[in-house]
Amino acid sequence: MLSSQLKLSLSYYSDLYDMIVPKDHILRKIRELVDFSFIYDELKNKYCLDNGRNAKKPILLFKYLLLKYLYNLSDNGVVERSRYDMSFKYFLELTPEEEVIHPSLLTKFRKQRLKDENILDLLINKSVELAINQDVLKSNTIIVDSTHTEARYHKTTQREMLKKASTSLKAALK
Repeated sequence: MLSSQLKLSLSYYSDLYDMIVPKDHILRKIRELVDFSFIYDELKNKYCLDNGRNAKKPILLFKYLLLKYLYNLSDNGVVERSRYDMSFKYFLELTPEEEVIHPSLLTKFRKQRLKDENILDLLINKSVELAINQDVLKSNTIIVDSTHTEARYHKTTQREMLKKASTSLKAALK
């Protein structure tokens, strides 16, 4: 269930962010200048609004994925680093003592909420567009990692794979 109420996190230790995370840090700039509320609007129909337990905020999970991409980390790596890196916690809008998510939640989020391949492209494009408009990003060039995208090509059938394997096996035996 997706809750539309915002949770206000208060902490005695929130002033640490002002001392530890520099004013010119890229994550501070992105957090202060880019409004990620469009993510909630885009993913609202992917959640049940009146049934089940409260879900983690899609904005938070998208920010984890953004950190993962920006710093070239694995799911476990981004969650572990957000446990101790104050700039990550600041960007994620967590209090310094707040617990981080479990890494498997990122996989579940990608598979269940972002399974439509166009939605992730839309979210990334909107984020980049907002960042460019706010002068957070200076480049007009975007490089997208297409490792997990499905290419448009003729996939080999199981029969063709077996033929190739048997030909290779025959050649090895000769």
